[in-house]
Parts: sequence; structure tokens; C-alpha cells
Amino acid sequence: MAPRILLARHGQTEWSLSGKHTGRTDIPLLEEGRRGAKLLGERLHRAPYDGLPDVEVRTSPLSRARETCEIAGFGDRATTWDALMEFDYGAYDGMTPADIQAVRPGWFIWRDGVPEGETLAQVSARADEVVEWARGADRDVLVFAHGHILRVIGARWLGLGIEFAARIRLNPTSLSVLGWAYGEPAVESWNETGHLV
Repeated sequence: MAPRILLARHGQTEWSLSGKHTGRTDIPLLEEGRRGAKLLGERLHRAPYDGLPDVEVRTSPLSRARETCEIAGFGDRATTWDALMEFDYGAYDGMTPADIQAVRPGWFIWRDGVPEGETLAQVSARADEVVEWARGADRDVLVFAHGHILRVIGARWLGLGIEFAARIRLNPTSLSVLGWAYGEPAVESWNETGHLV
């Protein structure tokens, strides 16, 4: 069977709760985020995942992703990887979309990018690196990362441009699975949060 990639978004932080773009600023998990990470871990240790005994695990080095990985029970198997860091929002880090619209009306991150941060091409290239690694694995892989980079990975897995990421939202502590259908890249599940209920 061809390998799949399981995508786990980190738990809730103060900035994700308020809608602020949280790029390289290392914001810790809230208690709600830690609780969500525990519930995500419990889900991944039940059927059909059964703890994913053979999975290769990688995590963003930012603490909110690493802590989610650890609490979920995969920290001892995880390798940190800079390719999984969140979009570098540059001058817009810590701002909400409404804050940005006030100074740049009509702004749309998936079209316009950000000043003083990563370009859309750079983010797409990092996502391509993750997709290439996952497709080249001899087993399923599990990554713990951030909302925007995971959305770009989803778009690139499907062979679509970065702008498609605008159409696939991800909630904190969600689980998504990218796999195959009829020999083509496919979404098995997206933005699942049933474990949080």
C-alpha cells in the first residue's frame, strides 16, 4: 500500500483563539490546547490507528506543535523539522485579518503574501519538500504542525497550487489524512475534530 500522511494541527493557543496570524512567534498552548492534544492522542491510540506503531513522526520545532506531539504520546518518536514551521508572516505576525485589512484593504494572504516574511513560492516549496518525503516513505507518516502550512501541504499533495489552501480550513487539534484513490493523490479525511467532543 502506498504511504499516507496524517496531519495533526497543534492545539489551541491564545493567538489562534483570537484569530491572530501566528507564524514564527512561539506562542504556548492554552489549557484547552493541552486537553485537545490529549484527546487527539487518545484517538490515535484507538482503532483504527492503534498507536500507529510503525509510523514515522515529524514535528515543527515551534513549541505549540512539539507540545501537542508530546502530549498526544508521540514525542519520543518525533524528529523536529524546520520544513513544518508555520508560514513566516513577517510584518503581519500577531495581526488579525481585520487588522491587516485596515491598513491594506482587499488583502488576501493566498494571493498577496506578506511583507518581510516568506513568499508564497517559498511556502509552497517547503510543502513540496514534505510531500516528497511522505510519498517516498515506506510507511505512513504523521506530522504535527500549523494551520497554514498543513493547508498548503494538503493542496500540494493533490497537485494544486497554493491558492487552493484558502478553501480547506483546519481547526486546532484537528486530524486529516491524505492518501490515494485509484492511484491518484486523494483526501481520505479532512479537519476531523470528533475526538474533541
